[in-house]
Amino acid sequence: MTEPTPTDPTDPAEPPSQGLPLLPLPRLLEAVLGVGSDLELRATLQRIVENAAALTGARYAALGVLAPGDNGLAEFCTTGLPEAEQARIGHPPSGRRGLLGALLHEAVPLRLTDLTTDPRACGFPPGHPEMRSFLGVPLLVQDEVYGTLYLTEKRGGPFTAEDEQMARLLAAQAGIAIGNARLYETARQRERWIDGAAAVTTALLTGEAAADALMTVAERARVLADASAGVILQPTDEGGMEIVTASAPAGRDGLIGTTIAPGSAVLEQLLGGEPVFLDDSATDARMTTPVRVRFGPSMMLPLQAGGRLIGTLALPRRRGDPPYSPAEKLLATQFASQAALALVLADARQRRERLAVFEDRDRIARDLHDLVVQRLFATGMMLESTQRRAAAEEREAEVHATIGRALDELRSTVQEVRTAIFALQQPPADAPTSFRGKVLRETAGAAAVLGVQPSVQFTGPVDTRVPDTVAGHLLTALRAALATASHRAGTTRVAVTVDATVSLPDGRPAVRLTVSDDGTPDTPARQGTTTTWQAPL
Repeated sequence: MTEPTPTDPTDPAEPPSQGLPLLPLPRLLEAVLGVGSDLELRATLQRIVENAAALTGARYAALGVLAPGDNGLAEFCTTGLPEAEQARIGHPPSGRRGLLGALLHEAVPLRLTDLTTDPRACGFPPGHPEMRSFLGVPLLVQDEVYGTLYLTEKRGGPFTAEDEQMARLLAAQAGIAIGNARLYETARQRERWIDGAAAVTTALLTGEAAADALMTVAERARVLADASAGVILQPTDEGGMEIVTASAPAGRDGLIGTTIAPGSAVLEQLLGGEPVFLDDSATDARMTTPVRVRFGPSMMLPLQAGGRLIGTLALPRRRGDPPYSPAEKLLATQFASQAALALVLADARQRRERLAVFEDRDRIARDLHDLVVQRLFATGMMLESTQRRAAAEEREAEVHATIGRALDELRSTVQEVRTAIFALQQPPADAPTSFRGKVLRETAGAAAVLGVQPSVQFTGPVDTRVPDTVAGHLLTALRAALATASHRAGTTRVAVTVDATVSLPDGRPAVRLTVSDDGTPDTPARQGTTTTWQAPL
């Protein structure tokens, strides 16, 4: 068996009297400068591999990045292997065994003339190219092992002590470049999470419903965390937790309605306001839900603000995905706190809006009560007077006129009641979409300027007969008439009538708007003012 080539610079093959070999400084400087020329982490890793291969004359080079928790390799960057060969090989090495695993644990340089003779070697997968000469150098970032640089198949012979020294110098510079790239990536990641939290807060405070607000939080968190799903769980009456909202591009089948039963270790932490981090949801004994087998690494973050637990934000990744880094866990926890506060504020705002609507409905109910009672009382007095006149054998025409006025008052009362009922049926805080609702909104807005609430009557199916174009012109005319009425002194009554059953002189169906008020007239001879506008349908 061939023994590994010693890594000591005083290798007998290279007499000690010669000292350290002279390095090709121009090429080394060029490679060192090239390593630190990019702030993107993935691009920096790829550049390290390519420069190391060019500097040492290696046919193949790779850089294995150590996964958190001593779980093998999280990333494997290569150069020299065509895509077709990489496809034949399949998955990159895990780094948990063999020569690569030994290098990750020992973290010392290793130079071999024939790696197949090393007892730690465990062979190559089918389709892997033949490799003999080998040079491995640990890569440290801030005095911690980040990964290992692997070089194989040096052109022209085995790797030399000079190659090893150049690889070690390049690895030292690469550690600095990787540290800078990680800081840059962390800063960008933090910026994305901050922007995401601000966007969620803005969305929640602009009037979203409760279900939409939860979906907004789940969707944005899923994208930021690069998770396969974003899930919101809320406490149940039985003491457990149930998934009420889920954002999952691959499908939400089986997610909504899934519960965590009372007594679960995970549930106790969540209800206590503690975050839960799982390396593998499918195999963690603390997880009991049937959907856990679909996911790998996961974060479960309580949504709480001011001592109030709203629910839990769960961000599971796919099986085989890298676990969450400490920076990602911290940023996601901060996002959950910000989102919970925004949810509480949005809920408080919606409660205030509903309270304002209910107060307004109470006012409408009081006004309706007073109006109906007054008109019915006046109509009753009118009919009693008619009865007495009939008993006194007064003229029939006067009796008919009085009864007609009483019927008009009853019709007017019915119209007022219908208008008030329609106003009470409008959803809280929703802008009106029907023509009838828009007219009511215009008159309600003018009440603050007029000092009196205009009465509104609708005749005919105004919502179905009046087209949008005509409705727009009518609303413009209504605004102008109400504005004119607001400039008159002594106005105590404003009546608005929209009639969709009238006809023009030529017989065409039309809609007519009438606005009347009892304010001081423009001329002494006039009693009040009436504005009429009409258009064909």
